[in-house]
Amino acid sequence: MTMPLSGTGLWSTGFRFAETDAATAAAVRAEELGYTALWLPDTDGKGLFDRLEALLAATGRITVATGILNLWMHEPKTVAERYARLTEQYGGRLLLGIGVSHAPLVASAGAGVYAKPVARMGEFLDALDAASPPAPREGRVLAALGPRMLGLAKDRAAGAHPYLVTPEHTRIAREALGPDRLLAPEVTVVPQSDPARAREIARAGLAVYLTLPNYVNNWLRSGFTEDDVADGGSDRLVDALVAWGDDDAIAARLRAFRDAGADHLALQTWDGESAEAFGAGRMPTNFPVEDWRRLAELLNG
Repeated sequence: MTMPLSGTGLWSTGFRFAETDAATAAAVRAEELGYTALWLPDTDGKGLFDRLEALLAATGRITVATGILNLWMHEPKTVAERYARLTEQYGGRLLLGIGVSHAPLVASAGAGVYAKPVARMGEFLDALDAASPPAPREGRVLAALGPRMLGLAKDRAAGAHPYLVTPEHTRIAREALGPDRLLAPEVTVVPQSDPARAREIARAGLAVYLTLPNYVNNWLRSGFTEDDVADGGSDRLVDALVAWGDDDAIAARLRAFRDAGADHLALQTWDGESAEAFGAGRMPTNFPVEDWRRLAELLNG
């Protein structure tokens, strides 16, 4: 049984790393604007469930989802216990997005040796299933890019939450998952119609991702070339990964993801401030509420 999640959500590092009062106020505003989910990342594993609880307590309807819970930095027994307690208190509004992260990040955090990620995911899911009470399949999605992880998402989870992908990847993921699994890709949006400025912002944000093999390998597997992923990324790569332009252009890109099979879109908006933070290796904590409002009007128009 797939956890019902439709509509459009917001993916923001601010929900995780901003001061709690600022994050909860932004969560309330997102709910008021009609978004259906809040997605927040996990880098060091510290305080994640406390922040999830704060966001759940501040809101009344919206789903709160991890995008993603880094499995190298959590004990599955503890994850299942916290999931059970929060679900009992707040109903079915918590969704565990679980991922294997990236070798450089795991190594820098001292969280172990990154090896055999698909097998490691299987072991983590086994432990969630064996916990008492278990963290059920319908309450979790996997950060899946390649065919083997997509297969696990189909067989062992409610679906998949791919990050930094294209509509074409969404089509492939839908075929791999089948019709009855949740597909909730993250979609990065730069609300900027000037091509030079839009690509400048996008490249600043993409810089860190171009150093991570999991993403680069997925783009190469998707038909991009070594030239596309060199020197900050080609225009072709940037334009494929980041939705930018006027309202009509952005709306068309979001429709392309829907047409390719996405059930839910997790929108991440970059402005100059947030992109520069990413490029400097920091987690942005600003909340571009005006961009959220503009996108909400676009989606409801």
